[in-house]
Parts: sequence; C-alpha cells; structure tokens
Amino acid sequence: MKIHEKYLEALKTFTDFVTISEWAVKFGEMYPDELEKANAQAIKQKNDTTGVREIAARMSSRLSAGKFSGTVQIDDSERPKKVKYITKDQLEENIQKEIDEDIEPLRRQDIINNAVDKMQILDLYRISEFESIQKAFKQFFGIDFEIDHAEALLNDENQGAHHPDNLQLLLKYHNGKKNKKSWERFTFDEQVDYIKKTISLQSLVADKFDVEIDNKILDRLILRLKNVY
Repeated sequence: MKIHEKYLEALKTFTDFVTISEWAVKFGEMYPDELEKANAQAIKQKNDTTGVREIAARMSSRLSAGKFSGTVQIDDSERPKKVKYITKDQLEENIQKEIDEDIEPLRRQDIINNAVDKMQILDLYRISEFESIQKAFKQFFGIDFEIDHAEALLNDENQGAHHPDNLQLLLKYHNGKKNKKSWERFTFDEQVDYIKKTISLQSLVADKFDVEIDNKILDRLILRLKNVY
C-alpha cells in the first residue's frame, strides 16, 4: 500500500471533520513502522520536531498541492483547518450543493424583483427605511445587522414573501446560521430587546473600534423602526 493510501485509510476511521494533527496521530497509531521512520528522520532535522509533526506537515503539503482532490473535503472556515474523507457519491452531492448555493442569490433576487414590481408605494417606502436603518446601525454603532426575511424566501416547504411585514433585523452571524430556515418574526418589542442587547455587548468593546455609543441616536433609530415595522 502506497503512503498516500495509508493516509486515506487513517482518515477513513473518522466519521466527522478532524484536524490534520489528529489525522497524523491516528496514522501513527495505525502504522507504527511509518511513525518510527518519521521519528528517525525528525532526529536528523536541524529544527526541533517529532515524527508526528513531520507526518502532519507532509499531509498538509499534499493537501495544499491538491493531491487529495476528490477524496478529502477541507473545511477552512476556522483555524486550524479540518478535513474529512469523502466517497465519490458524497463528492458529487457536495458539487451539486455548491452549484445550488451559487445560483441561490439569483433565485432570491428574482423573487424580490417580482415582489417589488407589484408592491404598493407605502410598502416600498417601509423597505427603504429598513435599509436606511440597517446602514445607520453600521455607520454609527459598527454593528452588522442584516435585513432578514423571517419566513425565508428560499424555504423549500413554505416560501416566504418579500414584504415589509416579513422583515426583521438580525446580526450577520445569526442570519447566516438561519440560512433558509423560517423563524417566527420578532414582535416589535422582541426586536428592540434584541437590538439593545446587541448594543450593550458592543459597548464593552466600543473603544477598541473607535465607536461611540450614543443612546440618543439609538432612540431615534428605534422610533424610525417602530414607524415601519
């Protein structure tokens, strides 16, 4: 069995994503003769290293060179990055999922455009106010609120509508986690509570980002939001 095949056999033992370090440790446990060779080579290195670290470095190098393409899935959304063995069927599913995700913004925009064409002028104004308020929170408080459709536009079971009665403000992180799920829309009081708690958290680090928390501006933004919510 070639060395890269042994690498993959070690990775197959995991059912979820693992770090390259964890993968290297498992490889050493499964193939102690290879670990022994790596330890011997590590002793000869000028820099302080170990056999496991040498193995991990080789795995990382192969990944960077694309030599595990089609067999190892990489999650580099965090550091250290994580990897997972994937079958041919899983690879095809991942490719299709990526295609679907790539065209989703176009589907979403089509839904919005169709709704806007039929919308009353007052509702168009309400949406524009949502957008203005969202930008103001970014400008004056450094907070990345996004305008979320509570009932998601791309929900497969119950597609939401692009309408001001379906809009709310969510932090970018929360909105990303929500994705295509539909949530019950915040009541106005819940929305205000959500905003104020976010502002409260931001105030703890505001000086680090040169942000001044002005409660008068906050009160005015909340009043504007109340008028269009």
